[in-house]
Amino acid sequence: MRDVPSIVTIRQATTADARAIAEVHVYSWQWAYRGLIPDSYLDRLSIDSRAEGHAQRLAAETEGRTWVAEQEGRIAGFATTVPSRDPDAPSGTGELGAIYLRREAASQGIGRVLFAHAIHDLRQRGYQQATLWVLDSNARARRFYEKSGWVADGTTKTEERPGVLLREVRYRASLRPEGDEALRTEAFTPSSRGDISPWELPVDPLSKG
Repeated sequence: MRDVPSIVTIRQATTADARAIAEVHVYSWQWAYRGLIPDSYLDRLSIDSRAEGHAQRLAAETEGRTWVAEQEGRIAGFATTVPSRDPDAPSGTGELGAIYLRREAASQGIGRVLFAHAIHDLRQRGYQQATLWVLDSNARARRFYEKSGWVADGTTKTEERPGVLLREVRYRASLRPEGDEALRTEAFTPSSRGDISPWELPVDPLSKG
């Protein structure tokens, strides 16, 4: 008998979610970025440190929002939406600051719906366009963004951290008022189609390990 997939709910995070979000954050880096970032950097990422940082951010969150995908009472992924943090951003630009999934949550459609919910949130808040940053070597995520209508705008940056250089490219998309209502539901049943997951972005204020 084929297993029936469980319902997944997208909701706004609270400070009580800080540690679960930190676990997703660290574990998703450690499996999704093997081969893209040195193992020595990935292996020393700290859940405790991230949990403290996420708790502080969630407590102070005003313009930014954090969304979590819950499956069977467990947080399977999270995304953040913020006003653009880039100094050259025109007025009305939002940013998808981060989006991550647990490894076991991949290929269920969860990443696709979490991504769509985050973009819908930016649109509903009146942003006219949105940007995101992604590792230049993350070919899988870049293919997904490009298929979704996002375009690399030619802006790059390099961030130096202990033992690693993160080279990133910026993508941009127009936030049109129309969209697929099926991707905006707050509760859905994941499909068995082969989603490319996770839709992860390596850069946000809490990424320092």
